This record gives sequence, C-alpha cells and structure tokens, in this order.
Amino acid sequence: MSASLPGKRDLPASQYNLDTYWGRVRQSADLADPRTLFVSSAGLESAKRLVSSYKQGHVPSMTPELWRAKKIVDSTLHPDTGQPVFLPFRMSCFVISNLVVTAGMLTPGLKTTGTLLWQITNQSLNVAINSANANKSTSLSTSTLIQSYFLAVSASCSVALGLNSLVPRLKHLSPGTRTILTRLVPFAAVASAGALNVFLMRGEEIRKGIDVFPSVSGAQKSDMAKEGKDNGSLGKSKKAATIAVAETALSRVLNATPIMVLPPLILVRLQRTEWLRRRPRMLLPVNLGLILTTSVFALPLALAAFPTRQQIRAGSLEREIVEKVGEDGLVEFNRGI
Repeated sequence: MSASLPGKRDLPASQYNLDTYWGRVRQSADLADPRTLFVSSAGLESAKRLVSSYKQGHVPSMTPELWRAKKIVDSTLHPDTGQPVFLPFRMSCFVISNLVVTAGMLTPGLKTTGTLLWQITNQSLNVAINSANANKSTSLSTSTLIQSYFLAVSASCSVALGLNSLVPRLKHLSPGTRTILTRLVPFAAVASAGALNVFLMRGEEIRKGIDVFPSVSGAQKSDMAKEGKDNGSLGKSKKAATIAVAETALSRVLNATPIMVLPPLILVRLQRTEWLRRRPRMLLPVNLGLILTTSVFALPLALAAFPTRQQIRAGSLEREIVEKVGEDGLVEFNRGI
C-alpha cells in the first residue's frame, strides 16, 4: 500500500468516507477491482513514483491521476512490506482465484473423493491468501504454517464428510429439504474451516502481538513531517492482534455466506425448470455465472465490514500502551485482510 512508500507526507486514506460502511464498500471495491491485475511492472513503478512524489511534497494536491496511482499501489503492495503481493493471492484476484474452486465445491452430487479434493484445494488457497495478506510485523514460522494448514484441511474435510453422512439420515425431513441441506454442506465446511484457518495461520500474531501506532490527524502528520518526526510504533499488542484476527475471521465468514448459500439455493430452483432440464450441459455455466455474480458483489461488502486500518482507544489495550498515550488516547493498527 501507499503507506509503505518513501516520504513523510501521508496520502489521504481514501477518496471515500471510511467512517461509514458504504464508504468502505466503495474503497473495498477499488481494492478488489480485477482491472488492476493488468497493470504492467512499468505501470506499477510509474504509480509508485507519482505517489512518492506526493509524499515527498513535490505534488501539491490530489488529482484523478494520483487517486488512480494510489489505487494501483494499494491493491498491489503489502502495507507492511511494500512488496507486491503474489498476483493470485491479491484481493483484486480473489473472485477469479476462488471461482473454479467454489464451483467445484458446489457441484451437485459430489462424491466423497470429489468432496475431499475440493475441500483440500479450497483450504490450500485460503492458506496462501491468508499468509500473503497477513500483518507482517509478526513473522510466521514454516512449521506453524504447515501445522495450521493440516488442521484447517482436517476441519473442513471432517465437517463436509460428517454433514454429507448425516443429512441423508434425517428421514423426518422432506426430500426437497434434504436436497437443500446437502447443497449447503459446503458452506458449513468453508465457513467453519475458513474462520479456523485465519486463527491458525495468524495465531503467532495473537501470541506475540502486532505493532500499534499513535492515531494522528492529517494536519498532525504534516507537522510531524516538517519537524522530521516519524509516527513510529508504540510497541506490540496482543489484544490488538486478537481484535485484528477475529475481525478478519468474521469477514471471511461474511464473504462465504452469500457465495456459498445463494448460488446453490438458486440452482436448486433452476434445476426444476423445464429449460434447464432440457439443457443439462448448461448446469456448469449457470453455476459458474451465479457464483461469479454473487462473488463480485459479496467481496466488497465483506471486506468493508471492518476498517483495514483499525482505530481503537488505548485503554482497551495493554498497560504499556496506555502509559505512552493515556487511557483515552487513540491508537491504530493494520488489521490485515
């Protein structure tokens, strides 16, 4: 993100009001815009130079060109490292990366082998996305990464196979209801394992804490820049890390809910229509279309549930943080996505 580039003058956080949910939705839509994936290396370097020029005081004010440059930088670079996030794991590629995997998990009549393979593939993708976008102020060891991966895979496969075995035994339910419940099994597996995945992958943050910073206004940042001061870390907070990881886990569940619930329910209704009965080959394209449409709208809504740069009262954090800024002082941290 732009915060990782050189210069002491910070850009405005967004051209939208991030204090409101819909402002964050519009900002998240920018971050998830797949058109930024087609920006070349030269285009990224040009955007970085323009953003750096503003941060160093060479550009007096924000312009449409500068807002576009910020959008490219924010959707490509990790806010902690300043390095490009591997393309398939960027939020701007999330819909595309998940499309085939989600379609596979939601395939009607999936057998045990297929269920296991798609759940393993989905959790592998989740681990990669969580790792690529996690808060980097606390490192994650390879052994922890591998352990978290296998625990998440075990959880998702257990839930999926367990519910697939349970639903047919619910004889007191009508066949139609059992069909709907069967189609919703992937959602239960993805939602539970997805949340667990985030906690496992980012558990080191909770154990060691993440960096928190003084929350200062734009004017204060400008004054600090003139004086040569840096808005440095106040230290690491385990409580801030717990909030960051919990909110990220919840946002993953919120994101999975419409994507894994609406398409299968709509598909159940469409399969009863004469049009789809006569065209069984259209089942896969229709399923992909439903998932793609839902994903495009669901991702910004889920990402916007909580601010990426979270602000909180110091009084709710550790005593050492409170001693530096006071009980009512405001601090901020990078939640990760």
